Amino acid sequence: MTFDVHSRWSNLARLTCVTTAVFASLLIAGCGYFQLGGSDAAAQKARDEKTREEVAKATENAKPALQEAGRKVGEAAKTAAEDAKAAAEGVKEGWDRGSHPAVNINSASETDLVALPGITPRDARRIIANRPYADKHDLVSKSVLTEDQYQNIRGGVAAK
Repeated sequence: MTFDVHSRWSNLARLTCVTTAVFASLLIAGCGYFQLGGSDAAAQKARDEKTREEVAKATENAKPALQEAGRKVGEAAKTAAEDAKAAAEGVKEGWDRGSHPAVNINSASETDLVALPGITPRDARRIIANRPYADKHDLVSKSVLTEDQYQNIRGGVAAK
């Protein structure tokens, strides 16, 4: 997952250029009003018809480019939304990792102890039965847990 800002801005720049070209065509077509001159009804009708035809041609010519640019902007927006969602999930995950205080093995409930990775209700009851602990490694030295079990929880426990 990469967030390529340059490519997204390039797509938006292309869309802006195409849109500008369409509006310029429309503006030029509108200038036909001044080229035909006159103010009578026939001249007005001719100006209107010429303007309609030039705008229709400009729109027809620009339509594929506008559709493609719109599709690309839609894809870029979808990708940006997916990237933003993944980033938000990463922020939440990182926040949650650092927010759990160490469980005090001298006062924690069975429920608190079972919440530790790899600790079963039976392990939790043995931890409670062998209190107090001067040091968290006493869990191993008192043969309450194996060294492997201790390694899984050592960052999440304290002996206070």
